[in-house]
Amino acid sequence: MEATVFNPAQQQLLEMMSFVKSEKVLADLKQVISDYFASQAQAEIDRLWDEGEITLDTIEQWGKEHMRTPYK
Repeated sequence: MEATVFNPAQQQLLEMMSFVKSEKVLADLKQVISDYFASQAQAEIDRLWDEGEITLDTIEQWGKEHMRTPYK
């Protein structure tokens, strides 16, 4: 069996988890991490919009796309 090697960020998160003593704290931590990644995604979307890479037409095309998994 191969050993898992954690990068520095993963190691730090694991160390921080020792302070999580309740479900409430865990839920709060999950929300903070989720909010962070949501804000990063929103910033990237804003950048693409500002640079004209995403337009209303692009968004309308996305709404019409069918990306379903083909079943046999």
